[in-house]
Amino acid sequence: MSDNSFSHESFDDLIAANTEYQKTFKYSGLSGSAAKGLAIVTCMDSRINPLSVVGMNSGDAKILRNAGARVTEDVLRTLVLATYLLNVNRILVMPHTDCAMARGDEAAIHKLIDDKYGVNTSSLEFKTTSDQLGALASDINRVRSYPLLRDGVVVAGAIYDVKTGKITPYEG
Repeated sequence: MSDNSFSHESFDDLIAANTEYQKTFKYSGLSGSAAKGLAIVTCMDSRINPLSVVGMNSGDAKILRNAGARVTEDVLRTLVLATYLLNVNRILVMPHTDCAMARGDEAAIHKLIDDKYGVNTSSLEFKTTSDQLGALASDINRVRSYPLLRDGVVVAGAIYDVKTGKITPYEG
C-alpha cells in the first residue's frame, strides 16, 4: 500500500518550490474562464507545454491532458462544461510525435505492466493506436458530433513535434 500523505518527504521539493512561487505570484486577478476561448486536448507527456506551444499564458486556455491525447468520455464531459460555462469556443486536439500510446498496442502495454509489476490492468482501456492520424481524425469527429457541446464551437487537430516544437495542422 502506498503512503498517501502530502507531508511525506517525497513532496518536500514541491513545498519549497511553492514557497518561492508565492513570492512572485501574479495570477490572482484571473477568472476561471478561458480568456482566448481555447481548450487544448493533449497528452500528459511532460515534453509538452501546451500554453507555450500556441503562444498563450496562464488564464488564456483550458488544458485537458491524458495518455495519448485521446477524446474520452471525461474529456467530452469537461468540454461541455468549458463550452457553456468557461468561454471556450474553439477546441484543439493535439497529440504528439514519439508518443508511447501511438507506437504500441493495448495487449503489449498490459503485458509490460503485468510482467514488470505483477499488476493485471486488463480492466482498463489505454486507447493505444497504431494509426495516430486515424485516431486524431476519429477524436476530432467525436468532438464535432457530440450533441451536448455548445453550438458554434470550432474543432481542429494538430500534431505537436516534440523534437522541433512545431504543430502541424491536421487537414484530414
